[in-house]
Amino acid sequence: MDDPRADGRPPPVPARILALGPSAAGQRLDLFLVAELSLSRGQVRRLLDRGAVSLDGRSLGLRDKGLRLPESGALAVEAFRSGTDARARPPEPGAQAPVIVASGPGWLAVDKPAGMPVHPLGEEETGTLLGHLLARHPEIHGIGEGGLRSGVVHRLDVDTSGVMLVATDAKSWGRLRGAFQAHRVRKVYRALVQGDLDPPGGVLDMALPLVVARHRPAHVRVATPAEVERGRAREVVQRVLRLAKLEGATLIEVHPRTGFLHQIRATLAHLGHPLVGDRRYDATDDKSGARRHMLHAAEIELEEIHALAGEPLDFRACLRALGGEEGIL
Repeated sequence: MDDPRADGRPPPVPARILALGPSAAGQRLDLFLVAELSLSRGQVRRLLDRGAVSLDGRSLGLRDKGLRLPESGALAVEAFRSGTDARARPPEPGAQAPVIVASGPGWLAVDKPAGMPVHPLGEEETGTLLGHLLARHPEIHGIGEGGLRSGVVHRLDVDTSGVMLVATDAKSWGRLRGAFQAHRVRKVYRALVQGDLDPPGGVLDMALPLVVARHRPAHVRVATPAEVERGRAREVVQRVLRLAKLEGATLIEVHPRTGFLHQIRATLAHLGHPLVGDRRYDATDDKSGARRHMLHAAEIELEEIHALAGEPLDFRACLRALGGEEGIL
């Protein structure tokens, strides 16, 4: 018989059958699978999203992640590879690598270009920040969540440019991740928003409850009072500083205290001032020529770490198109 691994591919992983008993009764489906399969919650969500989980023959989906399990029955999980086995693919030959703007024992500060994902969603994806970093720093693989998220401490949207931190050893990953969760990291973003955002004194302190209204593609909005009461919302906090009035737009600086998916984009859109170029949050066409939302992570600081990233060329071009003068940044 031919060896199924003769072509170099890993052998198939069989489906898993998880028998439920009294100890499982009342547990959330996603948390049960995290514990039983040694996966992250994100990996479990992806299994549910592709219909890879069933309960007593009934297919389950992402909407069932909070399902309370019965005290008997069987969960079937289609074949999968452990997320910790996966490795981000290296960049294509000739691809321009992101710039490392600062580094220290156990960490790197990287200037992520707009359009580059932080990490791959699947093993075949190339062109990610993590793939570039692993080519130069293979020790990152397996750090933190491991697998396709090795070393990743926090994230930026694909089309957001700027500085972010990546851990290169386990101790630093724990320290940095804990600092983000405790809101001890100072982050500064610069953005172009539509309209004249002119708060009293040029400063606006914001605290709003947000919910994820849609997952694919992701869309976030301010929660209703009922959603807040049910505990579905998460409050986000940030300070907005007006830097300059432009032609039909405003240059601002944002200091987020919390970190939530699309936090800056969703809260500013709620004010009626979506980011220039942010079609997902109802930005209109303007003369800026923006091909993406104009949001840039300019600075990050934590203890001995202080890293800066200058605004990219497309951000500066939009600023000029909107009447911004040289030296305004």
